[in-house]
Amino acid sequence: MFKRIFGIALAFGMAATAPPAFAKSCAQREHVIAKLQDSYSEELTFGGLQKTRGAQAIMEVWTSKETGSYTVLVTQANGISCIVAVGTDFFEAIPKIKLKGQPS
Repeated sequence: MFKRIFGIALAFGMAATAPPAFAKSCAQREHVIAKLQDSYSEELTFGGLQKTRGAQAIMEVWTSKETGSYTVLVTQANGISCIVAVGTDFFEAIPKIKLKGQPS
């Protein structure tokens, strides 16, 4: 019985301390930015602060008008950036123009 409980506790303990699956897409911000600029011709389009679990992170969207690719990054205070989304066929929404005056 002790061996079974010990085995289960060990398995759950190892699973709890394992790095998350998305950790492979994280690196120092400088390395991630260099890769986006050099390999994908992406540049910073917009970003902002994101509140996460009592801390703050920076969320950025990098896009390329040449290739249409985009990348969403989240950078923590320690300088580690994680790629949370990538895609193709990026487009910019054009706001509708409201005409002044009375409708006819």
